[in-house]
Amino acid sequence: MISVLVVDAQPLQRFGFRMLLESTPDTEIVGEAENGAEAVRWATELHPDVVLMDIRVPGADGIEATRRIVAASGRSRILVLTTFDVDRYAFAVLRAGASGFLLKDTRPEELLAGIRAVAAGDAVIAPALTRRLLDAFADQLDDDLGGPVREDPRLDSLTGREREILVAIGHGLTNGEIAQRFTLSESTVKTHVGRVLAKIGARDRIQAVILAYDMRLTRPI
Repeated sequence: MISVLVVDAQPLQRFGFRMLLESTPDTEIVGEAENGAEAVRWATELHPDVVLMDIRVPGADGIEATRRIVAASGRSRILVLTTFDVDRYAFAVLRAGASGFLLKDTRPEELLAGIRAVAAGDAVIAPALTRRLLDAFADQLDDDLGGPVREDPRLDSLTGREREILVAIGHGLTNGEIAQRFTLSESTVKTHVGRVLAKIGARDRIQAVILAYDMRLTRPI
């Protein structure tokens, strides 16, 4: 059973999420919050598997609430819901530690799949959307993406192949695309990706992408 905390300023929206989650056998809603401060408090007390976070909530917004929840709890993962085309805070909330990003007009079955994926430790942003997101917010990554690769002890722990894999992840490539590029099996790529995430301390693929940009291993295409 996946426990979910719903954070949304709109009572009707929260009601809709409750109806959906309570009608699904493997999910349960353990709490609701209408602002960021409540979200942090309930997440700390209830330790839900997934926090369904509206990025635009009163008080401490979804970005700050995400940052505090991630810092305080190693268990809860954040799945952000918002409108990508108008929300210019999307990248900031991913950098704050969110594990997924979905549009508010996503279909119920896609939302449930996203919740399950995030609960399992996966990222739910498709690689194509990852590229689009990073391209749109590249100016927020760093003031000088054109500089040399930054020295970082986490890079020293990577083998040559693992470093290549991290660069490919940073470009938003799928495991299949990485396998094709380096003539590897997808199972081998999956093993490499797991080792890369563990060595650099990334919670998931999204955080690895952000780290690759921060280290200047990759740049917007």
